[in-house]
Amino acid sequence: MDILEILVSAGFWAATLRIATPLIFGTLGELICERAGVLNLGIEGIMTMGAMAGWMWVYSGGDLWGGVLFAACVGGIFGLLHAAFTVYLGLSQHVTGIGITLLASSLSFFIFRMLLPSATTPPKIVPFQPYEVPLLSEIPVLGEAVFSQTPLTYAALLVIPLVWYGLYRTPLGLAVRMAGENPLAVEAQGLDVLAERCGAVVVGSAFMAVGGAFLTMSAFDAFYFGMINGRGWICVALVIFASWRPGKALIGALLFAGIDALQVRIQQVAGGFIPYQFFLMAPYILSILAMVVMARRATYPKALLVPFRRGERS
Repeated sequence: MDILEILVSAGFWAATLRIATPLIFGTLGELICERAGVLNLGIEGIMTMGAMAGWMWVYSGGDLWGGVLFAACVGGIFGLLHAAFTVYLGLSQHVTGIGITLLASSLSFFIFRMLLPSATTPPKIVPFQPYEVPLLSEIPVLGEAVFSQTPLTYAALLVIPLVWYGLYRTPLGLAVRMAGENPLAVEAQGLDVLAERCGAVVVGSAFMAVGGAFLTMSAFDAFYFGMINGRGWICVALVIFASWRPGKALIGALLFAGIDALQVRIQQVAGGFIPYQFFLMAPYILSILAMVVMARRATYPKALLVPFRRGERS
């Protein structure tokens, strides 16, 4: 099988969409935070905690959608913690985000070991099963690639236009965007800038946690250490690639996921002639290059990383 045959196969595009799903949730979550002026580098840890929380809910006897909601709530709590330090206390967003990542990652592993101290292999759950959309799933290639996915993938595709509409077609979305562009203008309208930023970080963190939950409740059926594998950092890069726009975030997620899906298949074609490590690092190298190119033309929120204090005029 050559590269052209891979690119036109339904299996390749189905895999691309599956790989892109957690990136879509994570990128949208980070985009919402940054649109409000807050960089959330806690995304890697929040996704890890979301993966563990959602899986643990189902493993304890809960339903799958309840696990998704529980993961989102746990992510929102860590977002609230991040907002408390960065929004209300004005501490470094970089340092706080890294601290949230270390805290959430370590806490998820600790809880897992505390609840399952004798587990030698990750216990399994029954995850979301693929749902074939009637009629649409019968379309050649497109039906298998897009309309035979799990419910969380459909949810990710649905969330994109909802986030776009919320940010660009509602008064609340305008207030959130202005909190990241010109918070003094928001304050002049009698709105609470700190509350706007805090709410955006909580909602964005909930999206991140759902992205992590997808891995344990849809892509796989267990929680294991290191399963996020840098996806959170990729989401931060994808926000820049997308120029802080939801539509472009989808393109960036699909681009990275497509390269990742392609490298797995090329490894099989190349055999042992090329070291497999080259293929593993290819998606990350190309993502960095794409981010560098797009970042030169990107228009970032003007008040991103800038703490806001009531009454200041500077």
